Amino acid sequence: MADNLPAERPEGANLPSTERRSAPEPTPKGGPLGEATYKPVAGFAVTFETMFRKVYTEEYPEVKRPTAERYHGRHQLNRHPDGLEKCVGCELCAWACPADAILVEGASNDDTPISEGGTGRFSPGERYGRVYQINYLRCIFCGLCIEACPTRALTMTNFYELADNNRADLIFTKDQLLAPLSEGMVAAPHPMVEGMEERDYYLGKVDKATDAQREYVAAEAAAQEAADGGSQAAEMEAEGGMPR
Repeated sequence: MADNLPAERPEGANLPSTERRSAPEPTPKGGPLGEATYKPVAGFAVTFETMFRKVYTEEYPEVKRPTAERYHGRHQLNRHPDGLEKCVGCELCAWACPADAILVEGASNDDTPISEGGTGRFSPGERYGRVYQINYLRCIFCGLCIEACPTRALTMTNFYELADNNRADLIFTKDQLLAPLSEGMVAAPHPMVEGMEERDYYLGKVDKATDAQREYVAAEAAAQEAADGGSQAAEMEAEGGMPR
């Protein structure tokens, strides 16, 4: 007979769902007054701790804090050891940029000297970056362009002081982004090292500019200087002997 009896229902099970009893909350230690006092004091714990902490003021810009080794600062276009540019104008960095901050226009290299009507060679291989701009009003310094570069032509430096009062000055051009010439380099355009191919540059077989490259650059500079002097003389003659 006992098996046919209905099982006991827990207390409050027959009440409507909106009226079911809930377990009472435990009373905080110290009573309601203790809880009211504890919460504001706990909230001010960080404030009180800061009040007794020694204040350290960085005297910027007189004293500049060193950045981390992998800090994402201003970009730099790198060169090969002989001075030729590593950028091949592939535009992969521009495609990878999520902020659309990079503009690249590639062009074909030409071994004909500028003095003879050519454009010269700026990088090993077929192409180079003729136009390269980075708009630092848009750049978010994420580094995705660095990952996309196949020739390691684009890297990021530790330079971070890019504030300016003119928006146009924050659009950096190729001349501003190119790495400075190191020892053993000569500025492009000039031919590749004689007997070397494009891949030899990436295999580390080129360590500095050769005498032939230096002579080429010097000859081109002399020809350009002579051409500039001739054009100035022609202008003076056209103006009656008075320079403009």
